[in-house]
Amino acid sequence: MRLGFVIIAAFVRAVDVFTEWLGRAVSWLSLGMVVVTALVVLLRYGFDLGWIGLQESVVYMHALLFMLGAAYTLKHDGHVRVDIVYQRLGPRARAWVDLLGCWGLLVPVGVFIGWIGWDYVAASWAVRESSREAGGLPAVYLLKSVILVFAATLLLQGLAQSGRAVLLLAGRPLPED
Repeated sequence: MRLGFVIIAAFVRAVDVFTEWLGRAVSWLSLGMVVVTALVVLLRYGFDLGWIGLQESVVYMHALLFMLGAAYTLKHDGHVRVDIVYQRLGPRARAWVDLLGCWGLLVPVGVFIGWIGWDYVAASWAVRESSREAGGLPAVYLLKSVILVFAATLLLQGLAQSGRAVLLLAGRPLPED
């Protein structure tokens, strides 16, 4: 049984490291969105130039920021929760809420998104879907693929949160808990 706890702890740490790296990496997209949006405005109103691909790149960055940042937000307890109740609970009760919330809500929704998204993404890849706009970005299928990455990263972080809760309930909390 002790080996099981070691494996769970190693999994939690590995997923946390990956999620932290991914969240910090995609956070730079917010700066990119600001810069590109300013450039679009400058080109449009300063030089009467429009560039559809540049405008669409802001939408791509926005989608990537939120979809790839969701697991990071979960890791840092930034998702919606009834905090007025949760904050009053002790560590063990919080662990139970986290565990039940993960397996009762997050895992089913994450699996559903991955399952439904699979055909949607596959259809996009089958035709190498590109922008409907002339001059738009040619890789809509790559953007749609992020739906599956979103589901996978959110599920991984949810499993890590579950592992953390199990360790706490077993009396073997990770040092950062």
